[in-house]
Amino acid sequence: MSFESDATALQADAVVIGAGPVGLWQVFQLGLQGIAAHLIDALPHAGGQCAELYGDKPIYDIPGIGVCSGQELTERLLAQIVPFAPVCHFGQQVETLAAQPDGRLLLGTSAGTRIAARGVFIAAGVGAFVPRALKVEGIAPFVGTQVLYHPGDVQAARGRQVVVHGGDAAAVQAAIDCALLAASVTLLHRRDAFQAAPGQLAQLQALRDACRVRVLAGQIAGVQVEGKRLCALTLLDAGGQASALPLDLLLAYLGISPRLGPIADWGLAMQRKQLQVDPATFATSVPGIYAVGDVVAYPGKRRLIVCGFHEATLAAFACAERLAGAPVPLEYTTSSARLQQRLGVVPPPGA
Repeated sequence: MSFESDATALQADAVVIGAGPVGLWQVFQLGLQGIAAHLIDALPHAGGQCAELYGDKPIYDIPGIGVCSGQELTERLLAQIVPFAPVCHFGQQVETLAAQPDGRLLLGTSAGTRIAARGVFIAAGVGAFVPRALKVEGIAPFVGTQVLYHPGDVQAARGRQVVVHGGDAAAVQAAIDCALLAASVTLLHRRDAFQAAPGQLAQLQALRDACRVRVLAGQIAGVQVEGKRLCALTLLDAGGQASALPLDLLLAYLGISPRLGPIADWGLAMQRKQLQVDPATFATSVPGIYAVGDVVAYPGKRRLIVCGFHEATLAAFACAERLAGAPVPLEYTTSSARLQQRLGVVPPPGA
């Protein structure tokens, strides 16, 4: 399908696939070059592996920051890209990517979003981080309606019987948040112990004491359906006894796992499940597609956030020169009025 014939496609200067730290820095560097970006991630929020796996763990090797957590680093990077107002498409995975006759690149996502871009930047780390799904017979038809994996918010819980399934900080926080909205809240885990911050655990205990959150230990063994509606879960306790747990909504927080997914089918040169790039420009084997971060391979590559920042910077310059058809002058944010205007720290001429 050509770009011109796809009337439903959004038009973009650039698309960044992956909203981890390197993807967020890619948006920043593109913004400095005057290139507006759309940002896509399979998770319902920014941060990627850094926020999901190291959200509360210390990171010590970010220049100029003695120590910060994965979540703090994500928040700092999100604040830094505010002047460039990227269009974010969270909770969806890029499934198709193909070059078009006019030189643009057409992307299609799992949510039906279609974007025609002049440049694409793959910052997918070790793959798209997607929520782990329940392996329970009969539950699949209710995913997206009565069964939600790692939802970005808990507004769907309002006025409903809610079961939150999981044992980490995300599950605990969801149960706390649901207590303000839902008719009833049950926090279900294989045991009555949770990995969360002390403050979260204290809030959970207070809600348990007030009978606003019930905690159950057990495993989901099946589902019970009335008509076309999921009405209860079948649970097994530690002794193998079965019981029914009525519900209207199941929020599952079972962790995430990386999957390279459709990237392997896009016709890009690869080496051991990593994209091959030119380390001077971070261009892939397909013109207009760049790759940075843990997803790439080249001589001397190191899987460090700081190396990904370097890669994203060179990729942004390379894309800017490709789009301009000429070399791009090196400017410094300390002295360039143009860069400072793009950052919003000085007003544009005549303002």
